[in-house]
Amino acid sequence: MEINRQNASPILQVAWNKFAQYDDTSVKRTAAFIRLRRWIAILGVLATLFAILTALYPETLPATGQLVLKVILIASPIIASMLAAYTNEFFSAGDWLVARAGAEEVLKDIYLYRTILKSHPNRREWLKNRLANTQRSVYHGMNGELVLEPYKGDLPPAPRFNPNDANSDDGFSDLTGSQYFEYRLENELNWHIKKVNQKQKERTRLQWLIYTSGAAGAILAAVGGGLTIWVAFTASLTAAFLGWQQLKNLELVVRNYSKVIMELSIIADHWKNLEAEERTHTEVYRMVEATENILWSRNVEYIKSMQEALKESNLDKEAGLINRVIEEQREADRRFRKSVEDAVVGYTAETLEKATNTMSDTFEETLGALSEEASSEIVQAELAAMKEAAGSFMENAAKKMGLSSSLKAISEEYDGVEISGNTPRGVLNDLLTRYPKSGEVKG
Repeated sequence: MEINRQNASPILQVAWNKFAQYDDTSVKRTAAFIRLRRWIAILGVLATLFAILTALYPETLPATGQLVLKVILIASPIIASMLAAYTNEFFSAGDWLVARAGAEEVLKDIYLYRTILKSHPNRREWLKNRLANTQRSVYHGMNGELVLEPYKGDLPPAPRFNPNDANSDDGFSDLTGSQYFEYRLENELNWHIKKVNQKQKERTRLQWLIYTSGAAGAILAAVGGGLTIWVAFTASLTAAFLGWQQLKNLELVVRNYSKVIMELSIIADHWKNLEAEERTHTEVYRMVEATENILWSRNVEYIKSMQEALKESNLDKEAGLINRVIEEQREADRRFRKSVEDAVVGYTAETLEKATNTMSDTFEETLGALSEEASSEIVQAELAAMKEAAGSFMENAAKKMGLSSSLKAISEEYDGVEISGNTPRGVLNDLLTRYPKSGEVKG
């Protein structure tokens, strides 16, 4: 299907440009929001992991490794809190949802312009007014901050439209019933079937991750011992997966898409069942109106569910949870260290007490043995012999040096004389002159 875009309706050029601008903004902002939330969840898990590693391996790692662990442990909750604050500030209003609603509203009006209103003389004025109303709605929905980058790509935007395919929709020509069925209804039906299967796989994968991490935590808690501390890590994983499931709101998305598939399939089956002569303007208008209403209802339900998910998902609480997990882990680490210290001190005191008792017993046994040996007949005989030998030695020495008789005479003569500092010098000199000399060399 070919058309000269230079001759295309200017209002459609404006409409497609608005659609492309809103759609591009929604895609980019959604991707940025998802990236931020993913990093917040990852940092929460990493903070718990490094808190555990810091507690388990404080001394075994080299100095560089310890420093890296501490830096990451401190930086993780800080960065997570900063990202949470940034996300709350610039994404809490859900402006990408507003942009998505604006894009879908413009797209619906474009297809109504090209089908039901294709023969209406005032359709250009109608589309102009609809675009004005949509722009005002987007402006108010973004709290008066209409910060949108200009769109610079092809019109209509790829990949929805392929300008190189002559059999695809060019985006500007009026459409017959069969063309609308092929380009719009059937295309949307196939897209939703593909997406609902992707979302269901993602949902199942998340559920298995939640079950696995929860079961791992239960097993670690049951095993106990040194593995108990890793329960905190599995708990943080479970919390992250649950938060991600809540954010993506996959259950409602799958149900919403399933309803769209069912309704579009009913419309498609009805159209296929019509004979060529039965495909009148009335049937075409009925098909177009029903299809656009269903797709718009899908968009409204999606936006509503995402807004509910945003309200229930409090990033401040998530950041606070991260900090609380870290603080609890540090407290657990302090309790663990205290228990180790108490165990060491208790063991040391018990060992010292045992050693003291053992030494006391040994000392008492030694003293008892010495006492028994000292009181034995052999030792007493040896002591008596030693005493007698010492007496004989002193007596012989005194006799040898002629001291015994001289000392006895001096003692008898000076009996009753007090030798002190008041003794007359003459008495002392006489006493010294009479004291016998031993002949030994002094000094």
